[in-house]
Amino acid sequence: MLSLQEISDRLEIEDLMVRYSHAVDSRQWDLLDEIFTADAHIDYTAMGGPAGDLASTKAFLASVLPNFPAFQHLVSNSSITVDGDIATARTMCHNPMLVAGESGAQSLMLCGLWYLDTFARVEGRWRIRQRVEEKSYMFLAGQANGH
Repeated sequence: MLSLQEISDRLEIEDLMVRYSHAVDSRQWDLLDEIFTADAHIDYTAMGGPAGDLASTKAFLASVLPNFPAFQHLVSNSSITVDGDIATARTMCHNPMLVAGESGAQSLMLCGLWYLDTFARVEGRWRIRQRVEEKSYMFLAGQANGH
């Protein structure tokens, strides 16, 4: 049976991953400061992005995501292991992204990946210390006229 502390840790970590999705999907890059540790390493290379620290990751997201009219991150199926003030997780992410084309045409890019995360409890709150993306698939669906 899970202890109250283990239940709390798991729920707090799951909430942290949801807060990451909300911060990115609402384009509120500064909220990421409350999600990652100050020394975090974030590796998006498996899906075509960069690897780097939090500041460079925020700059990347702020420069690239305005090219997409809409996107969502759905995270689920987390396998979380907690060991004191450190935890790891493998979490599925489904990330559909609307791609703007010429003359108003739009395509839908479907991205499937896993987040391989290491978390640290910092001043009583869980933060992501390392996030590495593992690619499952990337698929560009046919163009639609935006209706």
